[in-house]
Amino acid sequence: MADAELRDAFGAPEILSSEVAYSGLVWDVVRETFRLPESEEPLTRDFVAHPGAVAVVALDADDRIMLIQQYRHPIRARDWEIPAGLLDVSGEPPHLTAARELAEEVDLAAADWHLLADQLSSPGGISETLRIYLARGLSATAEEFDRSGEESGIVPRWVPLSEAKAAVVEGRITNATAVIGILQADLARERGFTGLRPADSPWPARAVHSREPS
Repeated sequence: MADAELRDAFGAPEILSSEVAYSGLVWDVVRETFRLPESEEPLTRDFVAHPGAVAVVALDADDRIMLIQQYRHPIRARDWEIPAGLLDVSGEPPHLTAARELAEEVDLAAADWHLLADQLSSPGGISETLRIYLARGLSATAEEFDRSGEESGIVPRWVPLSEAKAAVVEGRITNATAVIGILQADLARERGFTGLRPADSPWPARAVHSREPS
């Protein structure tokens, strides 16, 4: 309906079959056959099965955002990102995963947490649901974390939020999660950080895909 609320509609269709078509090192490719009311014949699609993820816009008292640069092999680039990580600990609430990732990647803790944005990374081919948090009231963690692999090469940088926004607008920062987080944080600042959703707000996309409570 034209006057209905503008909102994504989550809900699984009738799934006729589901199998792992390819088992990978980090994630699998799943093949599913399902029915949609608009299609006369069943549809079959392959997609990357992703556990979901969280990311953090860490903003200090001077309105500087913590950005990190690290190597990402699929794109052959060291892109600028915000701290993030997979929802790969069973039973861990997403906002606590975000706090853990902030500590593990940049040795920071935060006293003030809010939900900043939800993201569907590439809904035509990957099941990833990602939630971006705003973390303020920052302090250093009691200990520094050991990092390995690509994370051992992380370059952290405090950047004024206005400069980060300019880098997005000018196409110098292109990581989708960073772009969304930076622009949403800038908008939240313009609004005086009022009206932000609680960090533990329901997460419909994840509840539907993971079959877990939101």
